[in-house]
Amino acid sequence: MPSTTDIQPSIPWLTTRRGGLAIVVLLSSAAGCIAMNHVVASLAIGWQVSMLVLFALTFTWIALAFWGAVCGFVVCALRRDPLSLRKLDQQAPSARLLVSRTAIVMPIYAEPPIPTFAGLEATCRSLLSYAIHSDGNDAVRPMSEHFEVFILSDTQDAAQAQVEEAHVAALQRRFSEQLAIHYRRRANNNGRKAGNIAEFCRRWGRYYDYMIVLDADSLMSGATLLRMVQRMQRQPSLGLIQTVPIPVGQKTLFGRFTQFASALYSPMLAAGQSFWQGDAANYWGHNAIIRTRAFMDYAGLPTLSGRPPLGGEILSHDFVEAALLKRGGWQVILDTTITTAVSRHDPYASASHNSFEAMPSNLLDFAKRDRRWLQGNLQHLRLLSGAGLHPLSRLHFFYGAFAYLSSLVWLGLLLCTSALVTVHSLSNESGELLSGNVTFNPLSLGLLSITLVMLLAPKLLGWLLACWQTPHAFGGRLRLTVSTFLEMLFAALLAPLMMAWHSLFIINVLLGRSIEWQTQERGERSLTWRETWQHTCWMTLTGVAWAGIMAAFSATAFGWLTPAWLGLVAAAPLVKYSSSSTWGGVVSYRLGLLKTPSECLMPSVLADFAALMSSSHPHPLDPSTQAAYPLQLPPPERLGAMLCQSFQQFDRQALAASSQTPPTTTKEPY
Repeated sequence: MPSTTDIQPSIPWLTTRRGGLAIVVLLSSAAGCIAMNHVVASLAIGWQVSMLVLFALTFTWIALAFWGAVCGFVVCALRRDPLSLRKLDQQAPSARLLVSRTAIVMPIYAEPPIPTFAGLEATCRSLLSYAIHSDGNDAVRPMSEHFEVFILSDTQDAAQAQVEEAHVAALQRRFSEQLAIHYRRRANNNGRKAGNIAEFCRRWGRYYDYMIVLDADSLMSGATLLRMVQRMQRQPSLGLIQTVPIPVGQKTLFGRFTQFASALYSPMLAAGQSFWQGDAANYWGHNAIIRTRAFMDYAGLPTLSGRPPLGGEILSHDFVEAALLKRGGWQVILDTTITTAVSRHDPYASASHNSFEAMPSNLLDFAKRDRRWLQGNLQHLRLLSGAGLHPLSRLHFFYGAFAYLSSLVWLGLLLCTSALVTVHSLSNESGELLSGNVTFNPLSLGLLSITLVMLLAPKLLGWLLACWQTPHAFGGRLRLTVSTFLEMLFAALLAPLMMAWHSLFIINVLLGRSIEWQTQERGERSLTWRETWQHTCWMTLTGVAWAGIMAAFSATAFGWLTPAWLGLVAAAPLVKYSSSSTWGGVVSYRLGLLKTPSECLMPSVLADFAALMSSSHPHPLDPSTQAAYPLQLPPPERLGAMLCQSFQQFDRQALAASSQTPPTTTKEPY
C-alpha cells in the first residue's frame, strides 16, 4: 500500500509552460496590433489611439483564450494529465487507502428542498457503494469513520426552515448507522456563503482533515469523492483541489445549449488552464476539496474598506480564498482527470465526468447571476496590489474582472467603428466612405477574419476532439457536428445581449449601485412575454436604431456589423423562446441534437438522483406518527480560530520561519 509521506505533485517545466504561453500570447497580440496600426494609420491621432487601445485589449484577451484552448486540445488529444504530463490512469479508487476524516459540507440558503436533498442523497449513496476493508481480512469498516455530512443552513424564513428540517431529519433516518448527517441553521447570514463556511470551520473544523464543499445543486460520484481524498492524503502540500463541474438536467432550449457547450468545451479548456496554471489555480466555490487546517490558518476573509458595491464584504470569495491559500504556501490545483470513469477498459472513460451542477434555465436568470458575480469580481481589482500574492493570483483577479470588462471594451470598439463610419460618410457628399476606406480595406477585413477564426477555434477544437475520441457520448458524429454548428450560431446571437447586459451592470457598479447577494433561481422557469419585453425592449430599440444608422450611411458597414446588431434586434424572441422547455424537448428528443455524455452514458449518480426526484415527498413524515422525524442535534463543538488575513501587509519570512510540514496521520493505511 502507498505510504502517506509527503509527495510533492510533479509539475515538470511549469515555468517554461507559463513563459511559453506568455510569449505566444504577446507575439500574437503584437502582430495584431501592428496590423491594426496599419489599418488606422490614416486617421486622426485621437481615433488612432482609441481604436488601438480598444483593439489591443480585445485581441490580447482573444489570443489568451485561443492559445489556452490549443494547450488543452494537445493535452487531451494525447490523453495526458495536464499537470504531470503522464498518461492518464483510469484505475478505480480503493477505499482501503482512507486514513483521514472528511466533512462534506453543503451551505444552503432558502433552497428548493426536493432537488437539494435528492442530490445530496444521491451523492451519499454513491459514496456508500464503496466498501472499506481492513488489510488482510474481509472485515468491512463503516464509511462513517471517514466521512460526515454537514448541511449548513442560512435560511431565514421560519416556515422554509421547518420544511428544510423535516427533509434533513428524514435523510438522517434513512442514513442512520451508515453516515452521520448533521444540520445547523444560523440565526443570521452574516458573510453569506463565506461566512457560513467560516462559522463551520470555527465550530467543527478541527475534527476534520479535509472538507468537500458542495453547492445546493451539486452532484458528485463516490469515486470522485474518494479520488479527491486520496490525492490530498498522498500530497500533503495540496491545499485545494478544484474539479470541473458540468451542468446537467437542463430542459429549456437555453439550458440545453449551455449544457451541451459546457460538456463539449469545458474539459478541454480546463485542461488548458491547468496546464499553465499548475499549482496556482483558482477555486470556483464548490465541487472542490480543501485542507481544513490550511483554510482556517490562511483563508480568513477581511472586509474591504469603503461602501458597497466595491467595498464591504468580499462577495466573490472563492477567488480570494484560493489566492490566500497560495500565498500561505499551499498548492491549489485544477484537476481535470479526477472525475473520469473508473475502469481503464471503459471506452467511455474520457467522456464520463462525475462532478455536476445545475444552472439557471433562462437568459434572464443567467444574467441576474452574472450581475452578482460581476460586482464581486470587480472588487478583485482592489486586491491586485495585495501584499505577498502570487503573480498568477493577481492574474486570476484581473482575468475574472476583465471577463466582464471585456464587454464594455468590445462595445467601445463597436461604437468607435460605427462613429468612424458615420463621420467619414457625412464628410463625403456621395454618402460613401472616403477613398482611403480605412475601415473595410483588404487588410482590415483580413484582420477581422483572423480574429473570428481565433474566436471560433476553441469551439472547433472541442468538436474535433469529441469527434475523434468520444462521438458516442454526444449521439454520434453527425448529431455532434450539427449540434456544434447550432451552438456556435446561438452563442453568436447571444453575445451582443450579454455585451449589453454586462456593460449596463458595470456602469451601475461604477455609479455606486449595489445589489443584494440573494440565492439564485433554480429549476426550470419559462418566461412570459411581458417579463421578457420588460428586460429586453431597450436592447431591441437600440439594435434597430443602430442598424438603421449603419444602413443609412454605409451598406458595407451595415453588413459587417450584422452579428452585433442582429442579436440586439432579436433580443426579445431569443430570450423568450430559449426559455421554453417545449423547444428544448423538440431539439433534444425529437431531433436527437444537443446530447451530452451525462445523458448518453448516464452515470449512476444521475440515475439515482432522477429516481429520488420522482419519489421524494414535499413534506416527509414518520408514517407511524404522521409527524416529522425528530431532528438530531449537531455534534459537540471543537472550537478553532479562523484567522482574518490582511492584504496590506504579509511577512513571508515569518511564514517561512513558522511553517511546519503539514500533518500526516499516524495510523497505518488499510
